[in-house]
Amino acid sequence: MRDWLMRHKAFLTATLLMVSSLSAQAQLGQGNVRIIFPFAAGGNSDAVARIIAERLSKETGKGAVVENVTGASGHIGMRQVKDARADGTVLLFSPSSPMTLHEHFFGDRLTFDPFNDFAPVSQAVAFDYAIAVGPQVPVKTIAEFVGWLKADPARASYATPGAGALTHFLGLELGRLWGVENRHVPYRGSPPALNDTAAGHVTMALLNTTEMSPFHDAGKLRILGTFTERPSPFVQGVPTMREQGVDIVAFGWHALYAPAKTPKDVIARLNKIVVDTVQEPSMRERLFKMGLIATGTSPEELTAIQKRDKDLWGPMVKASGFKPEL
Repeated sequence: MRDWLMRHKAFLTATLLMVSSLSAQAQLGQGNVRIIFPFAAGGNSDAVARIIAERLSKETGKGAVVENVTGASGHIGMRQVKDARADGTVLLFSPSSPMTLHEHFFGDRLTFDPFNDFAPVSQAVAFDYAIAVGPQVPVKTIAEFVGWLKADPARASYATPGAGALTHFLGLELGRLWGVENRHVPYRGSPPALNDTAAGHVTMALLNTTEMSPFHDAGKLRILGTFTERPSPFVQGVPTMREQGVDIVAFGWHALYAPAKTPKDVIARLNKIVVDTVQEPSMRERLFKMGLIATGTSPEELTAIQKRDKDLWGPMVKASGFKPEL
């Protein structure tokens, strides 16, 4: 009996090893791999998509390219992936907003389901946000800033890189918490928002921390707080908003998805490639210099993050009444 158990155990072990090996070598479909980035080329997020494409090509022996499919707030590219073959050859590299915010303000006009039309692969990177004011604003802390705004509520205005971004709703929530009507001033990207805040045309900016840190270091802007759980590694000596009595933690992120119903072994292989890529020490350092925190989550962790952010920001988005054009 003991010999039979030993032989049975050995058989099971060999079987598991074989299944594990097959999973690790799961085959993607025929043809090259296309990673759809549903926004314009350029910028850090597009760069990360290309880093992943390069590693995918090396690991799978296939050609892997990034395609910038723009239009309709990213929805044209999203639909291309939704309707693609579920074999791992067409993938989506998406920022967090289309996956967590868009269903709240596009409603019935949204032509994809962020949770049911895509299979999560891995969150690749995250980045943090901060609030900054120009040198003409005579405050150094959030408490001083709120007092200064309440003394003249007409001063309350904030710059973001565009309507519908997470920072758009973050600014409205701050206004609600502080009891002022915070006027949103959307720009086409971060550079003009930074320049106008530094020049005093807008009172405050809500942007990626690393985009503001050079201005902060040069004295052109003053970062008052970061929306991080712990002090941001991208700017020194700046307390978090939570430490200053504003209990909001907000991160942006970028993640890889496949079409729904992509086989689990293919998802597992893609996940390993992404995680191994971003967690490589030299790559972590490279990403950090780009203002990004390498994460590399499991598919389950990505689903939980996506749901958390959708639930967190949903009430704020709906309260804003924002209804963009498609």
